Amino acid sequence: MNSTTYLENKLPLLLGVLFVIGLIAPFAVYPTFLMKILCYALFACAFNLLLGFAGLLSFGHAAFLGTAGYVCGMMVRDVGVTPEVGILAGTVAAGLLGWLFGSLAIKRTGIYFAMITLALAQMVFFLAIQIKETGGEDGLQGVPRGHLFGLLDLSDNIAMYYLVFAIFCFGFFVIYRTIHSPFGQILKAIRENEPRAISLGYDVAKFKLIAFIISAALAGMAGATKTLVFQLASLSDVHWHASGEVVLMTLLGGLGTILGPIVGAATIVALQTQLADSVGSWVTVIMGGIFVICVLSFRRGIVGELQALIKRSGVN
Repeated sequence: MNSTTYLENKLPLLLGVLFVIGLIAPFAVYPTFLMKILCYALFACAFNLLLGFAGLLSFGHAAFLGTAGYVCGMMVRDVGVTPEVGILAGTVAAGLLGWLFGSLAIKRTGIYFAMITLALAQMVFFLAIQIKETGGEDGLQGVPRGHLFGLLDLSDNIAMYYLVFAIFCFGFFVIYRTIHSPFGQILKAIRENEPRAISLGYDVAKFKLIAFIISAALAGMAGATKTLVFQLASLSDVHWHASGEVVLMTLLGGLGTILGPIVGAATIVALQTQLADSVGSWVTVIMGGIFVICVLSFRRGIVGELQALIKRSGVN
């Protein structure tokens, strides 16, 4: 039995174990730290859907993370809607922005596609600084967590954690089903050989655009949830640095793998948290060094290397 078949057979069991761990985790680890990991893990999984399975490298995914955060924050704080409506509004806003960006960017390929997404994202960053309602460099502060469905008080960290966990599980399920659907197989075909996919009669531009919209919407869901967790929509969420971080998380965990982005996000967030107090601003330099070492030593990413190890060991 090859490694792919072996891992596919064991994946449901592994996901079940991880789900149980997620349920009991807030009683063993600081909930806010876990929520940050889950938000970034969903962000990385959404990005991995686009790059790892559709072969589209976006340098502007922070635009969706940050825009959804601002929309959710303004809806909850200024309009007074309940948190689930705010998250939904942020997700829809990110999806619409993804449709706009995707419609423009998919007309080009390779580095040209990547640079177009970066340029468009920088426009969003500029708007976030200039528009008074976003709070400029101070960000959108004082966002209340509110009551879920008007009933459950989310000011309790445990209650907020389980909402974040449920949102992550929903987003992960959407990505998992997308990857394992006929649509996902077409995306893989486009990634591997786009001219052949075109020759088979597939509307490649349409499939790319749909993948871009799904990825943007789920990235927005992560951003809206993050705003509620920290009660702040930060300017750093729309900065190009956030787009670079999600690339780092995906590559470190394992590009094109199911669990790789989760592992990468957990690793990066944990390292940042541990190093921030001890090295200060040097954390960026250290993270860059760790990335270079990992890419040179583990080119498939952490999960990818584990898959290769299983293949070499001939596990049945």
